[in-house]
Amino acid sequence: MMKFFGGKKDIAAPPSDAPDSGAPESAKSGLFSRMKQAVARTRESLSTRIEDLVARTRTVDENTLQELETVLITSDLGVQTTTAILDALRDRARHEAIESGDELRALLKAQIRDLLEAPIAHRASAAPPEGSPRVTFLVGVNGAGKTTSAGKLAAWYRAQDRTVLLCAADTFRAAAIEQLEVWATRSGVQIIKTRQGGDPSAVLYDAATAAKAHGINELIVDTAGRLHTKSGLMDELDKMRRTAAKLIPGAPHEVLLVMDATTGQNGLNQARQFTQAAGATGIILTKLDGTAKGGIAVAIAQELNLPVLFAGVGEQMSDLLEFSPAAFVDSLLK
Repeated sequence: MMKFFGGKKDIAAPPSDAPDSGAPESAKSGLFSRMKQAVARTRESLSTRIEDLVARTRTVDENTLQELETVLITSDLGVQTTTAILDALRDRARHEAIESGDELRALLKAQIRDLLEAPIAHRASAAPPEGSPRVTFLVGVNGAGKTTSAGKLAAWYRAQDRTVLLCAADTFRAAAIEQLEVWATRSGVQIIKTRQGGDPSAVLYDAATAAKAHGINELIVDTAGRLHTKSGLMDELDKMRRTAAKLIPGAPHEVLLVMDATTGQNGLNQARQFTQAAGATGIILTKLDGTAKGGIAVAIAQELNLPVLFAGVGEQMSDLLEFSPAAFVDSLLK
């Protein structure tokens, strides 16, 4: 194994473009502004049609709800999620009248926010033993943005005053190790790697051992892209899980499924099956800024019962946002 690791004293300061943790109001404002920019294409598609519906609505009836149903489905919320939202609105209408388009919009926003917050409220990720690193696996299909997300996540943790070690366990894809090295340098963290074609479990063993020895807070493991149907690769992932657990009780403590937002409902179907096979605990939704299918975030929460924890909104180091249901909904709907 080729190891590049230094003690705590060698870990650089957090990146200069990291959010200022000492200015919470400024950070909230900045998060909303960046989220609003990220979902601009989705907002153009969804909000425009919602506003048109609101402007024409005086009394909310079944025809109004059917029209809303069409809007939501075509914004990639999907049939199942749209049905859940409409059922909740109909239930509200049975108990008390929804008297205007403005009230319908407010209730729609509240319902979408509730769907996004529910998996977060019930989230039960494992906690590492005191003094042990938290081990996070990044999993998903090729092209979703795992390696890029690993680098950005390292920078995000650095901005939270956490020490980080990256593990280059994607030994299958050509140039994956080199790409992660570039991100490690940019985020100012160390990396443990091996040669292309090497044993991912062996490099993970070295990384976990080093993280424990040096008191590292976060061990982020970039894994090979795989499909749930590829039994050999899924067996390899199981071996990595066992390796991590032998060294650090409860590891991996997080298994984050990296999902490309531009794939919309097609990606959701794949993610549903992948989640069952890989035991994902949360979602990193990448390329949110490049799609009009941002409604997929709601479908993920409702159909997969997984929290969207981070959103990738660009190519820069700081372009990984901690996902906020409130900021997302307020950015999406006026």
